Amino acid sequence: MPAQEEMTIDERYKYLQIQRGRYLAASRRGRGQLLSEMEGVTGLHRKTLTRLMSKPVARQARQKQRQRAYSCEVEDALRVIAESLDYPCAERLTPGLARMARHGEMHLTPELLEQLERISVSTVRRILQRIGRDEARLPRRGPERANQAARQVPMRRIGWEEQEPGHFELDSVHHGGSQPTGEYVHTLQFIDVATGWSERIAVLGRSQLVVADAFTFFLARVPFPVLEVHSDNGSEFLNGHLLCFWKEKVTGIRLSRSRPYHKNDNRFVEQKNATLVRRYLGDVRLDTVAQTQALNRLYDKMWLFYNFFQPVMRLADKEFALLNGQSGAVACKRRFDTPKTPFERLCDSSALSATDRHALSEMCAQINPRRLRQEIYTALDQLLGMSGAVPGIVEDVSFSLLMPAKLAQPA
Repeated sequence: MPAQEEMTIDERYKYLQIQRGRYLAASRRGRGQLLSEMEGVTGLHRKTLTRLMSKPVARQARQKQRQRAYSCEVEDALRVIAESLDYPCAERLTPGLARMARHGEMHLTPELLEQLERISVSTVRRILQRIGRDEARLPRRGPERANQAARQVPMRRIGWEEQEPGHFELDSVHHGGSQPTGEYVHTLQFIDVATGWSERIAVLGRSQLVVADAFTFFLARVPFPVLEVHSDNGSEFLNGHLLCFWKEKVTGIRLSRSRPYHKNDNRFVEQKNATLVRRYLGDVRLDTVAQTQALNRLYDKMWLFYNFFQPVMRLADKEFALLNGQSGAVACKRRFDTPKTPFERLCDSSALSATDRHALSEMCAQINPRRLRQEIYTALDQLLGMSGAVPGIVEDVSFSLLMPAKLAQPA
């Protein structure tokens, strides 16, 4: 074999382990042919191969450990020199070790100088790695400091093929502008995975009081049973007060959360954050009670527009196939179903009662979608035009001032 393609020691032993089974099962003539073949592949002597085939092939552990080739003074010198040069890589540090050692920062002996001149790049790299492990690190957030409330909520991911309405993904959108300091408005958005039904509520701040009231309003307005609320790991959702709220005041609803640092576990609501919130509001800062009320009036109109008149496409199937000419590359082909509005998808399921279906159908029939769209952009202009509002004290503000009234039947 060419020199550049010689086997490593591990590859050689693995090859001999495979050949040993054939060798033991072969005849005398066959063993001779196998020895000739292994001699040509491995480059080992025939007598060595015969000895290896007579017992299980395995690398023997080193009986005597090597002694240190470099003294502790070399490690101390590398520590000083690496710090002096702001910790470059081993390839850049090694050529100038002897020169850098002559600046009087260490006790230099002829033996130490000789070792610094002949030390290899790989040895310097290993010593630098060991030095890095000795450095003090920032304290890690141990289990005693972690969010203990979040540990009570199981982690999961709602599947894209979920057919039963009632599994909602929850997320918050901040409206703190370029300087998100102090109290400002947040949007809590709920998206039903099966139908695309969306709910948005604006709250001022993230206190337990306003978030719990937002949950209460959400549960009162959704026209079908809520089976699950799936949020990220934000402390505004996962804390002791809100867990008591879900356990004591609301029963029969499953709580779940995303895996840490897996943003795609909340993919449906993350998509709607961009299209139904950021697309309208951008990064403008909202931090007053009046702006919160105006934003909730805007969300009331968007609730009608997007749930009753905006068709959504739902993923129906996935098909994976290997790409030709690319090793291991996989293409995903997605197929979507017929576009339907969230209300139409809700009517196709059994989650909506006959009474609620008739009432919502009557309300939908009386709304002019074009006029409703104009009202949405008029309300948006009024909200963005509130630049002279004076922020008030928000600690004593009741959420009844921040929560939109129930949608009335249009005339």
